[in-house]
Amino acid sequence: METLVPAFVAVLLAQVFDPPARLAAVLADRFGRGAGVTAGLVLAHAAGFLAAAAGGALIAPGMSPNAQALLLALALMFAGAGGLARTKLADRLTNWRIGSFATAFLGIFILAFGDRSQFLALALAAWSGSPLLAAIGSTIAAVAVGAIAATVGERAWCRWPGRRAAGLGVSGLLVVVGAVLAVRALRLG
Repeated sequence: METLVPAFVAVLLAQVFDPPARLAAVLADRFGRGAGVTAGLVLAHAAGFLAAAAGGALIAPGMSPNAQALLLALALMFAGAGGLARTKLADRLTNWRIGSFATAFLGIFILAFGDRSQFLALALAAWSGSPLLAAIGSTIAAVAVGAIAATVGERAWCRWPGRRAAGLGVSGLLVVVGAVLAVRALRLG
C-alpha cells in the first residue's frame, strides 16, 4: 500500500490534464461509448505503466536511496511544470480505420508513451522497490480518468468549470511536493 496509493494519487493528479484522457473522450465520441474504446484504454495504460515500472525496477539497484528520492522529486516537479502548459491533441486519429479497440489501444499507447505519468510510475517503482504496485496504482488512476473522460465526451471534458484553475492548483501542488522531496533528498533542510 505504501506504493499503490502514492502511485494512484500522483498519476490521478497528472492524468486529469494530460492528452491521453482527452483522446479517450474524442474516441468515445467518434466510436460511441462502447467497450472497444474502454478496453483499448485499459490495455494501453496497463502496457505503458508496466513498461515504466519495469524500467524503474531496472535502474533502482544502481541508485542510492537519496538518488531514488531525488528521481521521484524530479518526476513530481516535471509533472507539475508540464501541467502548466496548455496541451492540445496533435492528431485526432480521424484517418485511422482500424476499429475502436485498435485505435484506442495504439493511439493512447503511442500518445502516453514516455509522458509525465509514466515518468512518475518509473520514479515511484525505483523509489519504493515495489514496481508491480507502482504499475497497478498508476494504471488504475489513468484508467479511471480516461474512463470518466470517455463517458462525458470531449466537449464536457474540456469545458468543465474551473478546469484552468484546478490545473494550475494541481500543477503547483506537484511542484511543491517535488521541491520538498528534493530538499530532503539533497539533505538541505
